[in-house]
Amino acid sequence: MTMSKDKLTPKERLKIPRQPMPQQPVKERIKNFKEVPLGFQPEQAIREAQRCLQCKNPTCIKGCPVLIDIPYFIGLIAEGKFIEAVKKIKETNSLPAICGRVCPQENQCEKYCVLAKGGSPVAIGRLERFVADYERSRGEVEIPVIQSPKHKRIAVVGAGPAGLTVAGDLAKLGYEVTIFEALHKPGGVLVYGIPEFRLPKAIVEAEIDYLKAMGVKIELDCVVGKTYTVSEMFKDKYSAVFIGTGAGYPSFQNIPGENLCGILSANEFLTRSNLMKAYLFPKYATPLPRAKRVGVIGAGNVAMDSARTAVRLGAEETFIIYRRSRQEMPARIEEIERAEEEGVKFYLLTNPVQYIGDEKGWVKEAVCIKMRLGEPDASGRAKPIPVEGSEFTIPLDLVVVAIGTRANPIVPATTPGLKVNKWGYIEVNPQTMATSLPGIYAGGDIVTGSATVIEAMGAGKIAAFSIDKYLSNI
Repeated sequence: MTMSKDKLTPKERLKIPRQPMPQQPVKERIKNFKEVPLGFQPEQAIREAQRCLQCKNPTCIKGCPVLIDIPYFIGLIAEGKFIEAVKKIKETNSLPAICGRVCPQENQCEKYCVLAKGGSPVAIGRLERFVADYERSRGEVEIPVIQSPKHKRIAVVGAGPAGLTVAGDLAKLGYEVTIFEALHKPGGVLVYGIPEFRLPKAIVEAEIDYLKAMGVKIELDCVVGKTYTVSEMFKDKYSAVFIGTGAGYPSFQNIPGENLCGILSANEFLTRSNLMKAYLFPKYATPLPRAKRVGVIGAGNVAMDSARTAVRLGAEETFIIYRRSRQEMPARIEEIERAEEEGVKFYLLTNPVQYIGDEKGWVKEAVCIKMRLGEPDASGRAKPIPVEGSEFTIPLDLVVVAIGTRANPIVPATTPGLKVNKWGYIEVNPQTMATSLPGIYAGGDIVTGSATVIEAMGAGKIAAFSIDKYLSNI
């Protein structure tokens, strides 16, 4: 670990306030899909980095699934050594511009920052984003040293965070890596799930170009399990396979009226808007229903993304409908706050029990019931219990169901002997990411269910290490 040379004492560091993130004004941003937070300027980044106490036993690192040496790179920023800082990050994280934008740092690295105990933690994510953007904007991205070719081919199924990470790490080790992606753009949830205003597609494309420059090949429009099975990959001389297909199978409540027109899964709503650019219709031929009153069921990041997208698509009123209280919301705090700033309204302790349609079969209202919180359930959160006789209706002409997803079943169903649990997620050894079949590894949401980008990347790093060890012994 390096100590910053800015000569500030710990007391002086403690007096520096957390630097505010510049962002688009609310009245402007609700009319466009451009990124909302604008990023630090160099002076702000240095000032924020000077808040770091350079702890002898940095607890922040244990909150990072890919174990970035956080005090080291922040110390470099404090010295104005931005390029050196991003190189330090890239020793363990190949996608810093993405992670700096979408990782829930408040529940990971920043949660363990010493400063969080008595005030505001160091803005680790914002600093990570800053140096990644600085490097890219100045054209100073350097390809890491690639080890001697190992002349072994590895197939990666899915170009999401886990697949991209395992591909990058194995390419650096000298393996021939090919990613097989079902959609027409690589990135997985990074491109189909997260809106442009939170993660610009150009950022994802730049990170993927970085992997391509390292030698990673990407085959698009290839649905593994349909056009090409895992078994066929081994016949085609691939020595190992990593499965990172995610959990993109949408969940619904299975309540009366849920099959009415105008009721979409968040997967469909966001994929059409994000990846297929429905927000630019008719320039792009991907229509989405334009609605005046939109109800989004759920309160995670996907729900906030859906609600904020609906606002930008012209909804006059947008509602989050959530069966628990604000305290139990799984979304990032800043995403909830931005949704509120943009006019999204919240029906808390409320749950739909039925949808009513008009004479043309389109949803026109949701019948909801009030909830109260009981004892904690299996998730550790207070269990929502219906309040008898509290039904009421909310007029809506579009509903987006964002209550989670399930395992993508295609690859497990077409790979004999691949063990899955009762929910359809692939079973792995968590220390190695090895599945029940030799040479096949898996990680990300297809193993854990819906989780964070950085957790999927952490699984990818473990898998890459394990695959290298496995192939070195055969």
